[in-house]
Amino acid sequence: MDAFLSLFANNEIFTPSTLLHYWDGLVTTVHLVFLSLLLGLFIALPLGILQNSKSWWINKPIWLFVYIFRGTPLLVQLYLIYYGTAQITGIQETIFWAVLSEAFYPCLIAFVLNTAAYTTEIIRGSIETTPKGEIEAAKAYGMNYWQSLRRVILPNALRRALPAYSNEVIFMLHASAISSVVTIVDLTGAARDIYAKYYAPFDAFLFVAAIYLCLTFSLIFMFNKIEHKIMAHTKPIRHS
Repeated sequence: MDAFLSLFANNEIFTPSTLLHYWDGLVTTVHLVFLSLLLGLFIALPLGILQNSKSWWINKPIWLFVYIFRGTPLLVQLYLIYYGTAQITGIQETIFWAVLSEAFYPCLIAFVLNTAAYTTEIIRGSIETTPKGEIEAAKAYGMNYWQSLRRVILPNALRRALPAYSNEVIFMLHASAISSVVTIVDLTGAARDIYAKYYAPFDAFLFVAAIYLCLTFSLIFMFNKIEHKIMAHTKPIRHS
């Protein structure tokens, strides 16, 4: 334990300026992950519903999108969007280049598309495993498909999807570390800067690892609380 604590005893590494650099990296990481998850969920919700459609023209394009982004590494997707878009003829003369020329936005696009693909599959699977009894009960109450989807199928499917989605949130938090390879100074990028300046890899990266651990366990705690609350009605009632 003393040996571990001694790694953080170097005053040159943990000065106000370096801590501020870590803080800026933390803000960038949280900002990037939050936007990615929010936009990805916004895209995935309708795609997850539509993928259960019986129409080939609807479900197959969605299946292809999910297959591509789940079947290729996120780092490769990031490289293709960050470096590949610059190779499109005439792109630099359009208004889109003002956005794509900044590293943050290509990275955000890659993260959004990746998490949207995984979340789409989570939602699709949760809807597909809806018990037939729930659907028949909705029909017995006179609900049409869209009414039963909105009132019965989707709310229960989202409850069942929560544990898998919590894993996706944690995965995106950890995957955000690759944003540092395209010059974004996130937590990992901040640690790399400190390491390059002071040649102290253990201090820099162990400190960031500790921050990631705190963020991860905070997310786990939050999702456990949410799951306990929304699934409380499924637990047996204890009689005193």
